Amino acid sequence: MSPQRRAALLSVLAAVALVVMKLVVGITAHSLGLISEAIHSGTDLVAALLTFLALGVADRPADVQHQYGHGRAENLAALAEAAFLAIASIYIAVQAIDRLSGVHHPVHTGWAVFSVVGVVLIVDSSRAIVSWRTAQKYKSDALASNALHFASDFAGTLAVLAGLILSSQGHPSGDSYAALFVAVLVLGAAAQLIRHNVDVLMDRSPADAEAAARNAISALGPGLQLKRLRMRRSGTRQFADVVIGVSSLAAVGQGHAAADLVERTLEDVLPGSDVVVHVEPLPETSVWERAHAAALAVPRVREVHNVALYEIDGRSELSLHVKLPADLTLDHAHEVADSLERTIRVAVPEVDIVHSHIEPIAPPLEAHEIDFAAPEVARIVEEVTGQPPRELRFIRSDDGEIVAWLTLGLDGDMALRQAHREASEIEERIRRERPDIGDVVVHTEPDRMELP
Repeated sequence: MSPQRRAALLSVLAAVALVVMKLVVGITAHSLGLISEAIHSGTDLVAALLTFLALGVADRPADVQHQYGHGRAENLAALAEAAFLAIASIYIAVQAIDRLSGVHHPVHTGWAVFSVVGVVLIVDSSRAIVSWRTAQKYKSDALASNALHFASDFAGTLAVLAGLILSSQGHPSGDSYAALFVAVLVLGAAAQLIRHNVDVLMDRSPADAEAAARNAISALGPGLQLKRLRMRRSGTRQFADVVIGVSSLAAVGQGHAAADLVERTLEDVLPGSDVVVHVEPLPETSVWERAHAAALAVPRVREVHNVALYEIDGRSELSLHVKLPADLTLDHAHEVADSLERTIRVAVPEVDIVHSHIEPIAPPLEAHEIDFAAPEVARIVEEVTGQPPRELRFIRSDDGEIVAWLTLGLDGDMALRQAHREASEIEERIRRERPDIGDVVVHTEPDRMELP
């Protein structure tokens, strides 16, 4: 048996004991306050039974007919409980008003009556604390509603105790006022329960959870845009349907990574939530961005680079390099290039002519790191940037080519154009002074960044 159901079963047993004690003593003492509290506890007994049964249903996993699980059984149980509470409160109020406007019935008070009230206060406070702690631990609506009612039982019993004390001091109307107080207390609890559970059953968006989700997604950065968020609650779980926008230049893997990031983020702020993320491309505005995005949308295109736009005698001509699978035949590759050019002209109507250069995707190269003496490299970097390279490595591929990998630390406020110019100058000078180095790869980063 789950801890939630165990707590619900203890509530059932406690409610049975309280109903019997309050009803027997209330009838014996002619106390409307105790009888009203017995009715109140009777509704709690029904509620506890409903909760016990509902938790057994709510714990069932999702199935074909109940794809969101069975968590709403708790809300149905709580709603039924609220209906019983409302009916009981109206009955109690009518009886109390009748006594206050008519003949007062004598209330028999004695040590036995006060002893029972003391025991009831102890039981009410204990089960309210146990139910509340269990509800907080397992985030159970049904147990939380039980805890609320047990707390109201405690307050109602205190009012009954005050009414009995007044009656024992010669003020018989005190018992009826206590009963009327219990009725108002019960009706308020019923109204709150009805409102909350109707909101859940009508799929009203959980405001706190939605705000937490929006804030968490917004904190992920400007590269990811929240376009739509729909949330609903079922039992203890939050369900979220999320639509995010990412750059249309992002690869499929990047879009999937963004969706995973959103799921993990919402799981952190809303533990146990079920999140479905749909990724859409954000609209691009510049000619370059739209042409690039259109090219990547063509089947078999794996990479696009060196995109350049020229204005020639009043015409806009665009050129780009396209990488395709190396095993394609030239006929097939040319068909892909033609399709790409047509797609770009449709997506970017201001471009008149598209020139595509097709290349095969290079296979991965086997290489190993080597110790290579090239003091000229560090000297050139220091002459251009004013400081030595942050990192310098040399590798040799299986075809014998030597590649220099170096990292430059530049001023973070430097324009990207200037940083690229310095990197290009370094590459050209290294190739010129050391022709035995086949390729140079220069990585630029802000000099305030720490090396890994």
